Amino acid sequence: MRIRPNGLLLLPVLAGLAGCHALDPYAGEGRWRPAGVNEQNLAVMLVHPEERIQGTGGGGAAGTTAAAAIERLRADKVKPLPDSGLARIVTVPNGSSGN
Repeated sequence: MRIRPNGLLLLPVLAGLAGCHALDPYAGEGRWRPAGVNEQNLAVMLVHPEERIQGTGGGGAAGTTAAAAIERLRADKVKPLPDSGLARIVTVPNGSSGN
């Protein structure tokens, strides 16, 4: 006995797959979308071979700010995060979750 696939059985599957676009992490409004960045980076490295060894920093990057944050971390003097007003995080003294 041969069972032939029924076209009506495939309809819900196809309809379900049509909604996958809503789950795409790049499809949302205002989100980063890959735009050939790797290819652009490789092209720059072909023109400037020294970029393969050590890249150049961005104009907005401040190394002194990042270095100061690392020094605070090492000295155990990390600045607290600003209060967002959304949720309070409470630490548990013994670290157990109570399971």
